[in-house]
Amino acid sequence: MTRFRILGFRISIWLLSKSKAFVIALCAMLFAHCAIAQAQSKIPRVGILFMGGRDQPHLASFKKGLNELGYTEGKNILLEYRYAEGNSERLPDLAMEFVRAKVDVIVTTSSVSAQAARKATRTIPIVMSSGSPVEQGLAESFAKPGGNVTGLSVLVSELSSKRVELLKESFPKITRVATLWSPRSTEAVAGLKETEEAAQALSLPLHLVKVETRADIEKAFVAMSRANVNALLVVLSPQTTFHSKTIVDLALKQRLPGMYPTRQFAEEGGLMAYGPLVGELYRRAAAYVDKILKGASPADLPVEQPTKFEFIVNLKAANQMTLTIPPNVLARADQVIR
Repeated sequence: MTRFRILGFRISIWLLSKSKAFVIALCAMLFAHCAIAQAQSKIPRVGILFMGGRDQPHLASFKKGLNELGYTEGKNILLEYRYAEGNSERLPDLAMEFVRAKVDVIVTTSSVSAQAARKATRTIPIVMSSGSPVEQGLAESFAKPGGNVTGLSVLVSELSSKRVELLKESFPKITRVATLWSPRSTEAVAGLKETEEAAQALSLPLHLVKVETRADIEKAFVAMSRANVNALLVVLSPQTTFHSKTIVDLALKQRLPGMYPTRQFAEEGGLMAYGPLVGELYRRAAAYVDKILKGASPADLPVEQPTKFEFIVNLKAANQMTLTIPPNVLARADQVIR
């Protein structure tokens, strides 16, 4: 009897030691899980607010900039995307999604998305990669923004006038230029004013056309065929950029020589484009994100303006429209698409 009691006592001790081992192992697993969860929670989250759709030609440049700074998406930085699909009325709700998610930084890719983000938050840092925060009242000055918005501006003086000059130099016989612009865009309003001044200096009449939607653009080209226009100029705005392919296709169909504000238009079939290197702006936006994640305040980070510009000529489009680009103009092109 005593022997059985002793064996029972030994078995109880053995079971107890096994239970303790199980509890210790369980605690270790829970601790490791908490440590992993805590480490993941420390990974910075960046929300990117797009005016357009999922086909973003310059997103790769932004990611390249992050990679150059040591960031790898999904490993030590998390990127969240929201797309307005060309509908600016969706931007406020999309911006609020980032605020509720408590992202560390919001990156905006148009002036209207920057304004929507600023209305949604005054505390989460916002990095613009287009537009002009000073003209839009989002920053006090280029040197010292003073709020939660900083980044890069594409609103540079003399760009619009340069486009008018290049268009006239390429086609000296043009007599009336259809000008597509959006009154809802701050940069477009400023760009139109400069365009009008440059055209007036060259005694070149403009046929102004306000556009917001694809339907507006299609109606505009129908009207152009009756307005005696013989050239096209597009003023930079989120609306015209979003509908860039529609614009260049219709211009090609009507054989209208066009001057466009960014490389994107020329790559999609537009005749000529002059403007900043937009991909470079997106790459530089990554540097702002890096500085903010490391503790810098957007209020103290100066807004940058582009310093590199490019003139693109699409000879393939010229051949389709049976147009000849003067040799002196071709010689000035930074790239010729053949």
